[in-house]
Amino acid sequence: MEPLDGLGASELRNTLLHARGQEGPVSADDVACAFGVHRNVARGRLERLVAAGLLEASFERRSGRSGPGAGRPAKVYAVAPELDAVEFPARRLELVVGHLVDALPAERRDETLNEVGAEYGRELAGAAGLEQRDELADGVESLCCGLRRLGYQVSVAALSADEALLATPTCPLRPLVVREPATVELDRGMWRGLAAAALRDVTLADVQCDTRACGDEHASCQIRLRFNRPRKESLDV
Repeated sequence: MEPLDGLGASELRNTLLHARGQEGPVSADDVACAFGVHRNVARGRLERLVAAGLLEASFERRSGRSGPGAGRPAKVYAVAPELDAVEFPARRLELVVGHLVDALPAERRDETLNEVGAEYGRELAGAAGLEQRDELADGVESLCCGLRRLGYQVSVAALSADEALLATPTCPLRPLVVREPATVELDRGMWRGLAAAALRDVTLADVQCDTRACGDEHASCQIRLRFNRPRKESLDV
């Protein structure tokens, strides 16, 4: 089963968008509750998305307990890392972008790509309805929620006084960076634009993306956002 097959029916598209809109894996019970269907129907939809490579199934104890009496592990479904854009017919737009990047003057290429990426990030923020927040924790969580509303699963992996670590299997530009690693500055600029749209009076000092993880079909991307404004609070998520 191909990814496009998993998106052919509206109920499968809606189920996938629901899964991508959550912070973590979903169960058949979660989907059944969200759509008002029997859990067997929900499970069937989830399994079809697994067969299409759009979700990954595993088992976990959702009670948080272990050992005797903890109950049987539940089958859950996580969003699969997205290395390729799903499109029909295949337009191979990443090749066009790669040629454009190569055509840019080398002198200011990285700065130009970062600026273009920031503009794209601001456009995503507008589409997601992001509003600036004063507190770092609120702003970063708002950023993640906004992207999840657009169908890009992002969550906060760690948060401290001046740094946020985000994890996403479906970074909007991941398929492009996988095909054209030279576009990584577009990706960094996108996160800079998103952060600026989500946080008021907080200057982003640095964006770090480990592009080596982008090509790993079993790993989420990790984006480290470092901020200039010192803060007293320290939060672990």
